[in-house]
Amino acid sequence: MTNKIAIVTGGSRGLGKSTALKLAEASIDVILTYHTNQVEALAVVAEIEALGGKAAALQLDVGNIAGLNDFVQRVTQVLTNKWQRNTFNFLVNNAGIGGHASFAETTEAQFDNLVNIHFKGVFFLTQKLLPLLADQGRIVNVSTGMTRFALPGFSAYAAMKGAIEVLTKYLAKELGERGIAVNVVAPGAIETDFGGGVVRDNTQLNTFIASQTALGRVGLPDDIGGVVAALLSENSAWINAQRIEASGGMFI
Repeated sequence: MTNKIAIVTGGSRGLGKSTALKLAEASIDVILTYHTNQVEALAVVAEIEALGGKAAALQLDVGNIAGLNDFVQRVTQVLTNKWQRNTFNFLVNNAGIGGHASFAETTEAQFDNLVNIHFKGVFFLTQKLLPLLADQGRIVNVSTGMTRFALPGFSAYAAMKGAIEVLTKYLAKELGERGIAVNVVAPGAIETDFGGGVVRDNTQLNTFIASQTALGRVGLPDDIGGVVAALLSENSAWINAQRIEASGGMFI
């Protein structure tokens, strides 16, 4: 039986790496993207291959809209060369950056960078990959718990993720005729190097978040990778147009 294939953007570290490995454990092959660190990306590929799966790593700056057509061509090539296929099954739009600035101090350059990476890039990358996405496929967009609760300093970042959550519903509506389900996973605070590793490395912040989380701790990457993998399993095929928050119960 031929394995299904997932594209995971930002799959070389953090939540994307965890997602890629969880998918590999479920016998799903992975094309992961990285922005700058090819060494990290190839290490993840090696881990997936050690699990018995196939994987490839492609460079992608999701915020560079002009480069998306070239990326789609490279996806087409790797599908042909490595899998002898012309389609893939799952798209996980995970790649992103942190952005912390008060509303009053957010610059236009910061705003534009967040728009390009977290919204415009996701919008047009998904659009350009649609011809390669197999019918009955699935898309998972990664959002944030901060679309439900507000923390000072994340107005622009959370607003982009709010746009992604609305877009997800429209994608589910318009792609339903092809049998493609589209959902959002919204993580709470996770211990990664995201945003400079502030949640992981700032003991005071980590303790505060844990105290405000029903399960009493800060999230770990595998807490999210497992949720994404579960949404892409056959058992979750009827879940569509939903926002799944995975925060351990932050601020409830």
